[in-house]
Amino acid sequence: MNGPAGTTILRGVRPLGGAPRDVTVRGSRIAAVTAPQVGHGVGTSDATAVDCEGLIMLPALVDLHTHLREPGDTPSETIASGTRAAAHGGYSDVLAMANCVPVTDSPERVRHIVERAARTASCRVHPVGAVTGGLAGRDLAPLDAMAAAGAVMFSDDGVCVDDPALLVRALEAARRTGTLVAQHAQCPRLAERGQVNAGAAALATGLPPWPATGEETIVARDVVLAGATGGRLHICHVSTAGTVEIVRWAKSRGWPVTAEVTPHHLLLTDLMTRDADPLHKVNPPLRGARDVAALRAALRDGTIDAVATDHAPHTASSKDNHWCEAPFGMLGLETALPVVAEALGAGGEPDWNLVAAVMSARPARIAGLADVAGRPLREGEPATFTLVDPRADWRVDRAESVSASDNTPFHGMTFRHRVVATVVEGRVTADIGHRLASATG
Repeated sequence: MNGPAGTTILRGVRPLGGAPRDVTVRGSRIAAVTAPQVGHGVGTSDATAVDCEGLIMLPALVDLHTHLREPGDTPSETIASGTRAAAHGGYSDVLAMANCVPVTDSPERVRHIVERAARTASCRVHPVGAVTGGLAGRDLAPLDAMAAAGAVMFSDDGVCVDDPALLVRALEAARRTGTLVAQHAQCPRLAERGQVNAGAAALATGLPPWPATGEETIVARDVVLAGATGGRLHICHVSTAGTVEIVRWAKSRGWPVTAEVTPHHLLLTDLMTRDADPLHKVNPPLRGARDVAALRAALRDGTIDAVATDHAPHTASSKDNHWCEAPFGMLGLETALPVVAEALGAGGEPDWNLVAAVMSARPARIAGLADVAGRPLREGEPATFTLVDPRADWRVDRAESVSASDNTPFHGMTFRHRVVATVVEGRVTADIGHRLASATG
């Protein structure tokens, strides 16, 4: 943001949804947060003023679970297109999952992601290293070396680390390196070839059932292993009420366990799968209304620590198939904030402090990024934030997605809130509607 002397004043913005403030950005830092001044919206001799009346200001968001598809599946997404979508969704930082082609399972491949992102990304990209070589579940990948190369987390996401002995070794490595292991909780023998939530959805569609026990048994086993090893365990995309109770129990024992929930599991139910439209095909599947209610409650009470998108782009040709042939996965980065605001606000305004906690501060802390991301909105802190219009009445149109893919389950839905700008250390990375255009050089 470059006005005269590199100073911009955001007039009348509402940090964390509170009272209006004038926020001064100088260079890469927040220089001041003050009460609105007389002459609202008028610049001074050494600054450019931007009218932000009514806009919500949040710390820029952090995603623990993004699939950027590069290398290997660039028709679906690239680091450039995926991080552009992240910036449009309010994100300053994303963790890039390891299930690329080739898999990110060596220090050389970790460094490749870091170097490629440095050239092409619109936000900061942090590689996730695979737990096992090639995601094959047989041999542990070189976790210590990958951590030294820049991996901030380890995960075989997309497949479960089913061998408990391997998981123990991974948790021990995570403890040594100060990182964590993120588990895709899907017992192969219970979930088998499941496609939709077991029960009414499976009966209505005739598709193979994906039971809650397929998730819950793995989580129950793994939290015990985390308690025994002291290695940090993170549960990906929690989807059932039973998993919530297991995570709550593990936390009550002081075990090093954290958990995430996706935006789509907070808002959509398995009712949407009954027409067998593959846009609603995701792993784990959309669950029942009781599960959705439990997930929302767990996010509010801290049992679930964070929201993570599991942004999973796929080409239109791959999704336009019979359900069983179509890939699992949905877009998430551009719609996450309005979906979470809707889920937590129940038709009104959400608790913006809670939104900032679960989408920014806590994910940053889990990933070990709290020094640079999820920071408070106060003087001296990095100017890394997102601006949200709480009266946008935004209708999602997949044709407007800046992702390379358009497989959003929210196409045609209307949301009250929309991200309108994102700034990372004073640099405008997204400016929907050109609200900050006068402040950029």
